[in-house]
Amino acid sequence: MRRLWGRLSSVNVQKAVWGLEELGLPYERVEAGGAFGRVRDPDYRALNPNSLVPVLEEDGFVLWESNAILRYLARSHDLGGLWPDHPQAAALVDQWLDWQATRFTPATRDAFWQTVRTPPEQRDQSVIDRSVAASEECAAILDAHLMGRPYAVGDHFTAADIALAAAAHRWLHLDVPRIERPALRAWYDRIRTRPAAAVALPPLS
Repeated sequence: MRRLWGRLSSVNVQKAVWGLEELGLPYERVEAGGAFGRVRDPDYRALNPNSLVPVLEEDGFVLWESNAILRYLARSHDLGGLWPDHPQAAALVDQWLDWQATRFTPATRDAFWQTVRTPPEQRDQSVIDRSVAASEECAAILDAHLMGRPYAVGDHFTAADIALAAAAHRWLHLDVPRIERPALRAWYDRIRTRPAAAVALPPLS
Protein backbone atom coordinates (compact mmCIF):
# COMPACT_ATOMS: atom_id res chain seq x y z
CA MET A 1 0.00 0.00 0.00
CA ARG A 2 1.35 3.40 -0.98
CA ARG A 3 -0.57 6.58 -0.19
CA LEU A 4 0.35 10.20 -0.77
CA TRP A 5 -1.49 12.89 1.15
CA GLY A 6 -1.78 16.34 -0.39
CA ARG A 7 -3.52 18.57 -2.92
CA LEU A 8 -1.96 18.91 -6.35
CA SER A 9 -2.00 22.72 -6.19
CA SER A 10 0.89 22.49 -3.71
CA VAL A 11 4.33 22.76 -5.32
CA ASN A 12 5.64 20.34 -2.70
CA VAL A 13 3.00 17.74 -3.50
CA GLN A 14 3.77 18.19 -7.19
CA LYS A 15 7.36 17.07 -6.62
CA ALA A 16 6.27 13.90 -4.85
CA VAL A 17 3.62 13.11 -7.47
CA TRP A 18 6.15 13.65 -10.25
CA GLY A 19 8.57 11.26 -8.58
CA LEU A 20 5.92 8.57 -8.20
CA GLU A 21 4.71 9.00 -11.77
CA GLU A 22 8.23 9.09 -13.20
CA LEU A 23 9.01 5.78 -11.50
CA GLY A 24 5.70 4.18 -12.46
CA LEU A 25 4.88 3.36 -8.85
CA PRO A 26 1.25 2.64 -7.95
CA TYR A 27 -0.17 4.98 -5.33
CA GLU A 28 -3.34 6.53 -4.00
CA ARG A 29 -3.41 10.29 -3.56
CA VAL A 30 -5.66 11.68 -0.82
CA GLU A 31 -6.65 15.33 -1.03
CA ALA A 32 -5.42 17.27 2.00
CA GLY A 33 -4.36 20.79 2.82
CA GLY A 34 -5.77 24.13 1.71
CA ALA A 35 -9.49 24.00 1.01
CA PHE A 36 -9.47 20.23 1.62
CA GLY A 37 -8.48 20.61 5.27
CA ARG A 38 -7.56 17.40 7.11
CA VAL A 39 -4.05 18.51 8.05
CA ARG A 40 -5.01 19.60 11.58
CA ASP A 41 -7.07 16.50 12.30
CA PRO A 42 -5.55 14.31 15.02
CA ASP A 43 -5.09 11.32 12.71
CA TYR A 44 -3.23 13.43 10.18
CA ARG A 45 -1.07 15.13 12.82
CA ALA A 46 -0.13 11.66 13.99
CA LEU A 47 1.43 11.24 10.53
CA ASN A 48 2.92 14.74 10.31
CA PRO A 49 2.96 16.93 13.43
CA ASN A 50 3.74 19.95 11.23
CA SER A 51 0.25 19.80 9.67
CA LEU A 52 1.74 20.19 6.19
CA VAL A 53 1.62 18.27 2.91
CA PRO A 54 2.81 16.00 1.44
CA VAL A 55 3.04 12.86 3.53
CA LEU A 56 3.95 9.48 2.07
CA GLU A 57 2.72 6.25 3.63
CA GLU A 58 4.22 3.02 2.39
CA ASP A 59 3.44 -0.27 4.15
CA GLY A 60 3.58 1.31 7.58
CA PHE A 61 6.50 3.61 6.80
CA VAL A 62 5.62 7.32 7.10
CA LEU A 63 7.70 10.13 5.60
CA TRP A 64 7.14 13.87 5.36
CA GLU A 65 9.06 16.74 3.72
CA SER A 66 8.75 16.75 -0.06
CA ASN A 67 12.43 16.54 -0.93
CA ALA A 68 12.95 13.76 1.60
CA ILE A 69 10.14 11.88 -0.15
CA LEU A 70 11.73 12.55 -3.54
CA ARG A 71 15.12 11.34 -2.31
CA TYR A 72 13.61 8.21 -0.80
CA LEU A 73 11.70 7.28 -3.93
CA ALA A 74 14.65 7.90 -6.24
CA ARG A 75 17.20 6.09 -4.06
CA SER A 76 14.89 3.14 -3.45
CA HIS A 77 13.60 2.62 -6.96
CA ASP A 78 16.04 4.19 -9.44
CA LEU A 79 19.57 4.26 -8.03
CA GLY A 80 21.81 5.19 -10.91
CA GLY A 81 18.92 6.93 -12.67
CA LEU A 82 16.80 9.52 -10.86
CA TRP A 83 19.36 9.23 -8.08
CA PRO A 84 22.98 9.03 -9.27
CA ASP A 85 25.15 6.26 -7.85
CA HIS A 86 28.33 8.35 -8.08
CA PRO A 87 28.89 10.23 -4.76
CA GLN A 88 29.77 13.57 -6.36
CA ALA A 89 26.82 13.50 -8.76
CA ALA A 90 24.53 12.54 -5.87
CA ALA A 91 25.93 15.43 -3.84
CA LEU A 92 25.12 17.83 -6.68
CA VAL A 93 21.53 16.54 -6.80
CA ASP A 94 21.34 17.18 -3.05
CA GLN A 95 22.76 20.66 -3.58
CA TRP A 96 20.04 21.61 -6.07
CA LEU A 97 17.28 20.03 -3.98
CA ASP A 98 18.39 22.12 -1.01
CA TRP A 99 18.69 25.26 -3.15
CA GLN A 100 15.19 24.79 -4.52
CA ALA A 101 13.77 24.39 -1.01
CA THR A 102 15.72 27.18 0.67
CA ARG A 103 16.13 29.77 -2.12
CA PHE A 104 14.06 29.41 -5.28
CA THR A 105 10.63 28.42 -3.94
CA PRO A 106 10.79 30.80 -0.94
CA ALA A 107 11.72 33.63 -3.33
CA THR A 108 8.60 33.06 -5.44
CA ARG A 109 6.23 32.45 -2.54
CA ASP A 110 4.95 35.98 -1.93
CA ALA A 111 4.49 36.79 -5.62
CA PHE A 112 2.58 33.53 -6.02
CA TRP A 113 0.31 34.14 -3.03
CA GLN A 114 -0.31 37.75 -3.95
CA THR A 115 -1.08 37.21 -7.64
CA VAL A 116 -2.77 33.78 -7.54
CA ARG A 117 -4.41 33.39 -4.16
CA THR A 118 -5.12 36.96 -3.06
CA PRO A 119 -8.03 39.03 -4.45
CA PRO A 120 -6.80 41.95 -6.58
CA GLU A 121 -8.10 44.57 -4.19
CA GLN A 122 -6.08 43.05 -1.32
CA ARG A 123 -2.75 42.70 -3.11
CA ASP A 124 0.35 44.56 -1.96
CA GLN A 125 2.48 45.54 -4.95
CA SER A 126 5.54 46.19 -2.79
CA VAL A 127 5.42 42.58 -1.54
CA ILE A 128 5.09 41.34 -5.12
CA ASP A 129 8.01 43.50 -6.27
CA ARG A 130 10.32 42.21 -3.54
CA SER A 131 9.40 38.63 -4.33
CA VAL A 132 9.91 39.13 -8.06
CA ALA A 133 13.34 40.68 -7.45
CA ALA A 134 14.39 37.74 -5.27
CA SER A 135 13.00 35.29 -7.82
CA GLU A 136 14.92 36.96 -10.64
CA GLU A 137 18.17 36.42 -8.71
CA CYS A 138 17.36 32.72 -8.47
CA ALA A 139 16.26 32.49 -12.08
CA ALA A 140 19.54 34.08 -13.17
CA ILE A 141 21.53 31.51 -11.17
CA LEU A 142 19.61 28.59 -12.65
CA ASP A 143 19.74 30.00 -16.17
CA ALA A 144 23.52 30.42 -15.99
CA HIS A 145 23.91 26.89 -14.65
CA LEU A 146 21.78 25.37 -17.42
CA MET A 147 23.62 27.05 -20.29
CA GLY A 148 25.15 24.24 -22.33
CA ARG A 149 23.66 21.57 -20.08
CA PRO A 150 20.75 19.27 -20.99
CA TYR A 151 19.86 18.61 -17.33
CA ALA A 152 20.60 20.05 -13.91
CA VAL A 153 23.13 17.34 -13.02
CA GLY A 154 25.02 15.23 -15.54
CA ASP A 155 23.69 14.09 -18.88
CA HIS A 156 20.39 12.54 -17.79
CA PHE A 157 17.20 13.44 -15.94
CA THR A 158 17.47 13.25 -12.13
CA ALA A 159 15.50 14.15 -9.03
CA ALA A 160 17.13 17.59 -9.20
CA ASP A 161 15.25 18.30 -12.42
CA ILE A 162 11.96 17.37 -10.78
CA ALA A 163 12.39 19.74 -7.84
CA LEU A 164 13.76 22.58 -9.95
CA ALA A 165 11.15 22.22 -12.69
CA ALA A 166 8.29 22.26 -10.17
CA ALA A 167 9.66 25.55 -8.80
CA ALA A 168 10.26 26.90 -12.30
CA HIS A 169 6.71 25.95 -13.31
CA ARG A 170 5.37 28.26 -10.64
CA TRP A 171 7.75 31.10 -11.48
CA LEU A 172 7.28 30.95 -15.23
CA HIS A 173 3.49 31.03 -15.00
CA LEU A 174 3.07 33.92 -12.58
CA ASP A 175 1.39 37.00 -14.04
CA VAL A 176 4.40 39.23 -13.40
CA PRO A 177 7.05 40.79 -15.67
CA ARG A 178 10.10 38.56 -16.02
CA ILE A 179 13.52 38.79 -17.62
CA GLU A 180 13.77 36.20 -20.38
CA ARG A 181 16.15 33.38 -19.42
CA PRO A 182 16.75 31.34 -22.60
CA ALA A 183 18.55 28.37 -21.04
CA LEU A 184 16.05 28.08 -18.21
CA ARG A 185 13.12 28.34 -20.60
CA ALA A 186 14.52 25.77 -23.05
CA TRP A 187 15.25 23.31 -20.24
CA TYR A 188 11.80 23.79 -18.70
CA ASP A 189 10.01 23.41 -22.04
CA ARG A 190 11.87 20.15 -22.67
CA ILE A 191 11.27 18.76 -19.16
CA ARG A 192 7.62 19.77 -19.31
CA THR A 193 6.95 17.30 -22.15
CA ARG A 194 7.64 14.29 -19.94
CA PRO A 195 4.44 12.27 -19.31
CA ALA A 196 4.92 12.46 -15.54
CA ALA A 197 5.12 16.26 -15.71
CA ALA A 198 1.72 16.37 -17.41
CA VAL A 199 0.24 14.69 -14.33
CA ALA A 200 2.22 16.55 -11.72
CA LEU A 201 2.07 20.16 -12.98
CA PRO A 202 -1.46 21.56 -13.28
CA PRO A 203 -2.20 25.24 -13.97
CA LEU A 204 -1.45 27.48 -11.00
CA SER A 205 -4.19 27.69 -8.40
